[in-house]
Amino acid sequence: MEEFYRIRRLPPYVFEQVNRAKAAARNGGADIIDLGMGNPDLPAPAHVVEKLKETVGKARTDRYSASRGIPGLRRAQAAYYKRRFGVKLNPETQIVTTLGSKEGFANVAQAITAPGDVVLVPNPTYPIHAFGFLMAGGVIRSVSSEPTPAFFESLERAIVHSIPKPIAIVVCYPSNPTAYVADLDFYRELVPFAKKHGIFVLSDLAYSEVYFDDHPPPSVLQVPGAMDIAVEFTSLSKTYSMPGWRIGFAVGNERIIAALARVKSYLDYGAFTPIQVAATAAINGPDDCIHEMRAIYKRRRDVLVESFGRAGWQVPPPRASMFAWAPLPEVFASIGSIEFSTLLVEKAGVAVSPGIGFGEHGEGFVRIALVENEQRIRQAARNLRRFLESGVEKLHNIVPLAARR
Repeated sequence: MEEFYRIRRLPPYVFEQVNRAKAAARNGGADIIDLGMGNPDLPAPAHVVEKLKETVGKARTDRYSASRGIPGLRRAQAAYYKRRFGVKLNPETQIVTTLGSKEGFANVAQAITAPGDVVLVPNPTYPIHAFGFLMAGGVIRSVSSEPTPAFFESLERAIVHSIPKPIAIVVCYPSNPTAYVADLDFYRELVPFAKKHGIFVLSDLAYSEVYFDDHPPPSVLQVPGAMDIAVEFTSLSKTYSMPGWRIGFAVGNERIIAALARVKSYLDYGAFTPIQVAATAAINGPDDCIHEMRAIYKRRRDVLVESFGRAGWQVPPPRASMFAWAPLPEVFASIGSIEFSTLLVEKAGVAVSPGIGFGEHGEGFVRIALVENEQRIRQAARNLRRFLESGVEKLHNIVPLAARR
């Protein structure tokens, strides 16, 4: 049967081969150390959970909520931007609560994209940055993902060679999957560039609080005039270890925020009210839990880099995010990231995400998520050492792997 139009626009799910390998190994009784999906394993803060329990069952909380987010939650997000970035936001016109940053991106694409509109998207990047616009009927043009002069050179080329002119540029720093970090000077150059060319900036700042040095990642909205053309997406998933709660935000340019709010008003009634109340308590509450989260991820990063390095795989230490972006070990570079990731599951009991799943320029890399404790990471390194020491000549299934695509 012929696939539906929007489904045809989506490429095959490139993680499926690794997922099948994981399922087969687990069905066979194997203990898989899963460093693939960026699914935080830390518990949500106790005071947030208590606020949820306290609110559930209260009068009216079981009724439909507010698609834009309850007023108290939007005010809390405005207060966060003020104290963290020095940015003043109007909770009524410049903030919308979303069901996670992923939903926010998908629905802003529906709100602003006409069929054939061109959107500039980093490659590699988190899939929704591209596929949200593809599903909305847009056209994706890839640009560099590294915040260097090469980024702006690729922007210039993309704009010159795009017909029609692009409507928006997506940026994501700290980056998923690469863990690149942009400084404020980068945004000071990006904002006037976007204004000059009449394009919007859509910034994914989901990892704003997951950093490992003394330089907190900035917001594009800190640049004077950015509010004229920029919208930023944040999430409670990583900051407060609340991924399943599905709370995020879109903030910034009033025109885009109004368009997103209108689309959402047709699609959802917002998150369950007690969850929004608990999310308000998270943002307004003590930040000890954020410092603890950051310290845990930093220790895991250090253990990963050290133990994998001793095992024979040099992993560059990320400055931020909950991911490491690692080139394939040299001896496996020729087989590609999907085949290597599959072998890693089958031969070492370790799961990672193949880089090509984040765009063709991610080939040759894998993304490693810091979602297992230090002991499990060390065990993964021991498994990895045995795998690497076994020698390529003994891995008879490397050639047949090509047939699995």
